[in-house]
Amino acid sequence: MDPLTHFRRMAENNLWSNDRLYRAVQALQPGELEAPRTSFFPSLKETLNHILSVDLFYLDMMEEGGVGRAIFDVYVDSGDAKALAESQANFDRRLLAFCERLMPADLDRRVPTDRGKAGMIPERIGDLLAHLFIHEIHHRGQVHAMLSGTSVKPPQLDEYFLDYDLRFRRDEVTRLGLGNAAEAN
Repeated sequence: MDPLTHFRRMAENNLWSNDRLYRAVQALQPGELEAPRTSFFPSLKETLNHILSVDLFYLDMMEEGGVGRAIFDVYVDSGDAKALAESQANFDRRLLAFCERLMPADLDRRVPTDRGKAGMIPERIGDLLAHLFIHEIHHRGQVHAMLSGTSVKPPQLDEYFLDYDLRFRRDEVTRLGLGNAAEAN
């Protein structure tokens, strides 16, 4: 698999995984989203808002949008699971579209990244994408673990890439219109 295909598949997986995770989050009982939990961030709500705000930060840099760290000044935390789910899905589709537009040379192209007091640091788009996907996976794992202490069973999040798992994701990839939906049929 070439790197562009890999990043596109990772963007599809990101959309699919977040869709599964947010369907679980939206089924929480009142108060469970913001209830104190043991993790890097002290609640599901704070972890999900962190994921989304950092996603927006990194994509802005890759798109050379110019907002930089100011994104954290304008980002408004949401305490509503439905609104968070919609915002994350919109971001995930934007990220997928970005990955679909990439050309091979783009992966090595350096873009300025706003590191606050450390200045503007040029980074390769391929490295930024790899970091963004790892960041998502890292914090989705925390959300998954926190869901274990709620009224909602954490969803399976590793059934995306393998042919063996097609039967577990067929309806979802078709509903989401993902590239491997044809394979799932």
